[in-house]
Amino acid sequence: MEKYIKMAVDATIEGMNNKIGGPFGATIVRDGEVIAAVSNTMMRDTDPSAHAELVAVREACKKLGTFDLSDCVMYATCEPCPMCVAVMIWAGIKEVYYVNTKEDAEKHGFSDMHLRKYLKGEDDSVIKMVKVEQRDDCDNLFEHFHKLNEK
Repeated sequence: MEKYIKMAVDATIEGMNNKIGGPFGATIVRDGEVIAAVSNTMMRDTDPSAHAELVAVREACKKLGTFDLSDCVMYATCEPCPMCVAVMIWAGIKEVYYVNTKEDAEKHGFSDMHLRKYLKGEDDSVIKMVKVEQRDDCDNLFEHFHKLNEK
């Protein structure tokens, strides 16, 4: 475990030194093989979703040619935010090791507490969600997908 966290730390420092991203890194490992060791790339990509865990999942999926990372383990320099947790769940990752906590991140100006409060139903002021009336063209997208993927 130590070497995988160290790889995430090294990627993070390199990313910060090159102005690629902030103080977050992640490593994905499968059966002892490192699939991805990355920093976040938010600054380089001007992308608020380019958190280290997401970048690692994207790289791992591309490298392995699958959406299924259920046989992989994530090592992160900081407790993953809800967005990253959601992506890891979608990818099937079942085990995550992290060092710094969400409180540590908040103390240094990297707070995701507004998102956590929204997801808990404690604060809906951060975004206005509006359900649009039913539309057949939207509903047909599901059917179209299934027709295209029938075997």
